Parts: sequence; structure tokens; C-alpha cells
Amino acid sequence: MQETRSLMSLIEQLHLFEISKALLILVMGYFLAKIASSSLLRIEFANLSAHGKVQLKRAVFYGIFILMAISALRELGFDLSVVLGAAGILSVAIGFASQTSASNLISGIFLMMERPFSIGDVIRVGETTGEVISIDLLSVKLRTFDNLFVRIPNESMIKTQVTTLTKFPIRRADLSIGIAYKEDIARVQQLLSEVANKNTKCLDEPAPLFILLGFGSSAVNIQFSVWSKRENFLALKNTMYQEIKKVFDQEGIEIPFPHLSIYSGEATKPMPIAMQNTYSKAAKSKSDDDAKVNK
Repeated sequence: MQETRSLMSLIEQLHLFEISKALLILVMGYFLAKIASSSLLRIEFANLSAHGKVQLKRAVFYGIFILMAISALRELGFDLSVVLGAAGILSVAIGFASQTSASNLISGIFLMMERPFSIGDVIRVGETTGEVISIDLLSVKLRTFDNLFVRIPNESMIKTQVTTLTKFPIRRADLSIGIAYKEDIARVQQLLSEVANKNTKCLDEPAPLFILLGFGSSAVNIQFSVWSKRENFLALKNTMYQEIKKVFDQEGIEIPFPHLSIYSGEATKPMPIAMQNTYSKAAKSKSDDDAKVNK
């Protein structure tokens, strides 16, 4: 009886030792994976974007941690072939149960292969515009300019038109301008070119573009396009509108607003309309009545 108890106690001690050893391997594996993945980012890799660095860090971390977890399971006496088989069956079951997640996962892999944008880029998806802060296997996370967090599933990113606003180093600002029909278009084009030449944020190459869009209901519509560096885009657009308004005021160039003319009978002659100050007549009539009452 005493020998049996001693044997049981020895078995329990062995089990406790194996469990402690497995936990130690897991803890060491976690910290080793953390240190290895963080140290890897300090190495400068050629042609590796910020998104690529994040994915490399995750791959190294999970790769090392999974290997250490497998070693811990072996210390506990698990048959890894059975565990892997059960994991495969479970993966198939989960895949059938969550087809949307599987679609997002596959779409995420396509996004990582195609790389239409990277972390830090500003993109527009539908009516949402923001900075990319994370590209994961299931979704893309954005931070909008009013500091909102937006999560967009990868499947939607694949099916929707995505515009990357910061892909190239320069951008074109299209300025919509309207001038009165009486103005000299050549003179207006010259003034706009002078404004662009004086603006330090406007690039000389590519040159500004002057386009007549057509005749509107109350103005001649013009598109004046200027180029700037990506980081100066908004500043250029604001300063150009301000300087154009200032020059137009100085040169007497009219920026019209919509007018409404009423015609009756003849197409070339507007119907005359006389405006009466009914308030003044009513006030005068009231004053006459009060004078009569006082008499």
C-alpha cells in the first residue's frame, strides 16, 4: 500500500513537472516571438512598405509562437498527428459555417498580393475617405479626417472602387470658376496664369490647364487646373481661390450669380414688374387716420 502511494505521488510529481515545463516553454516562446518580431523591424529591407513590415512582424511572431506551442504539447504527451487531424476537420467545419469570413480572408490575401495601398495612405472607398491604419486578413481599418474609426470588410474592398489619394507624389487641383458673359475670356486666362505663376505652391511642370466647360445659365464655366506636391494640395486649392477672387475684384472681372428673368408674350422683351412699398403706404394711411381722429 505504501509503495502504491509512493508510485502515485511520483506520477503526480512527473505530471506537475511536465505541465510546468510546458507552461515555461509557452511563456518563453511568447517572449522570444515578441523580441524576434520587434528586432526584425529594425533591419532595413529594400522595397518593403509599412504594410509589408507589419505583415512580416506578424508572420515571425505567430510562426515562432506556434512552434513553441507544438513543443509544449509534445511535452504533455499529446499525439500531434491526432491534434492536426482534429484541427483540419474543425477548420473545414468553421469554413462552411462562416462563408463570409472565408470570403473576407481570401479577399485579404488578394489585397496583400496586389497592394493597391499601404498603411499610412489616404484612400476613398465610396463616400468614406480616411487614412489606412491597419490591413488585416478580414478587414481594413481607416481613420477619417474627423477622427472616426471605420472598419471595411475586405470583400467590400475587392468589389468596390478604391481611390488611393496619396499614391503619387503630385496631385492636380481642379478649380471651378464662373465669369460673366461680357468678360474677355483671353484676359481672364491671362490673369489666371499670372495668379498661378505667383503662387509658390503651384508647380511649373506640369503646366496649369485652362478649359472652357461651356455656357451655363448665368455664367461662362471654366476649369482651371493646377498641380502641386501631395502635401500642399489643400493649401494650394485654398490660396488659389483666395488670390483669384482678389485679382478679379481688382480687375473688375464679374463672378455672376444666377439671375431669373420673366418673359410674357415676346421672347426678347422681359415683362416689366413694378415693386410697391406697401408697408410705407399702410403706415401713411394709418397716420392720416390718426390725424383725423385727433381733430
